[in-house]
Amino acid sequence: MDNEARQKQDSPSSASHARAFDDLRFIRETMARASSFTAIPGWGTVIMGVTALVAAALAARQATPDRWFFIWQAEAWLALIIGVTAMIQKARRLEAPLFSGAGGRFVFGLGPPLMAGAVLTAVLHSLGLYDAMPGTWLLLYGTAVVTGGAVSVRAVRVMGLCFMLAGVLAFVTPPGWGNPLMATGFGGFNILFGALIALRHGG
Repeated sequence: MDNEARQKQDSPSSASHARAFDDLRFIRETMARASSFTAIPGWGTVIMGVTALVAAALAARQATPDRWFFIWQAEAWLALIIGVTAMIQKARRLEAPLFSGAGGRFVFGLGPPLMAGAVLTAVLHSLGLYDAMPGTWLLLYGTAVVTGGAVSVRAVRVMGLCFMLAGVLAFVTPPGWGNPLMATGFGGFNILFGALIALRHGG
């Protein structure tokens, strides 16, 4: 009888402990979502990589630097549309805010380096310095991904560092390496890391 009485007394305590554990787990998961932005569009990044490979193939066949430049500018706008659309869709699916909390910090970290890249692109184009464009684009895009990735998953930051390395290589290698390095970065890295993000962090 004493054992039965003790078990009855322990049952409410056990249920209380279970509820407390569930509450703590919910709080921890909520805080993790608030501090880490996971709405990076993995499959969208893969699609961006595929279109970049097509752009690299087309750009390599152009007879003039202006046409080469036009192809990559068209690809940049296409990639922007794909990336933003995919990010919005994934954020809605995950119920992750884009412009507040970790999402806002991600966007703010990503934006300034990309804006700097746009300004430098206009300057380089006006001066006809096409050979400097691959290094500039890769380096600043990598910087944007690293700074934005400070509040995201580790794979994003590693991807950004790979882009930055490719940008440095574009500056120290012969000009003919620029387009292949662009294909490697905007094509290969986006496909590789996009797939990794999609498989590990939900699309």
